[in-house]
Amino acid sequence: MTSQGLDRDAIAKSIADASLLRGTFTLRSGRTSSYYLDKYRFSTCPEVLGPLADLFAERIAAIAADCGGVDRLAGAELGGIPLVAATCLKTGHPTLFVRNAKKDYGTAKQLEGVVEKGDKVVFLEDVATTGGQALEAVKVLTEAGAEVVAIVCTIDRLEGARENIEGAGIRFEALFTKRDLGVDE
Repeated sequence: MTSQGLDRDAIAKSIADASLLRGTFTLRSGRTSSYYLDKYRFSTCPEVLGPLADLFAERIAAIAADCGGVDRLAGAELGGIPLVAATCLKTGHPTLFVRNAKKDYGTAKQLEGVVEKGDKVVFLEDVATTGGQALEAVKVLTEAGAEVVAIVCTIDRLEGARENIEGAGIRFEALFTKRDLGVDE
């Protein structure tokens, strides 16, 4: 399915309707915001997650065309997991899950899934503010031998993620920005 077959405005509206909360919120970055985009409210709704997976699949195909292929998708615990799981069903790419910290039992790994040295990976993110969590996960992936060719987020809050990620030498794309969702602080 191409973006011509997907109604981006309708998807943006469904994300905003499901996830936009107003009030005073402390973000992961430590900043305070008058709004919050609750990723779990859109990533747990099949009627929103399905179309998002289609949009992610389109972006991944374009990225693959630009960089000579993509081997795997990755997402961080917890918000990125539904995104990569739904998208892998559209693309056929195996996935990697990056834990926030190594577990202290079983295999004691921080990275779940199989990665081979040199695998080209696209990292999927839910909501990007400064890009800090994505960059932490990229470090785990690169230490395991992956080449992270892009980070694609669902929503860019337009608060520095693009600049920080591109400053680290990684391609950054966003399916939507806060403006696409009608967020005006």
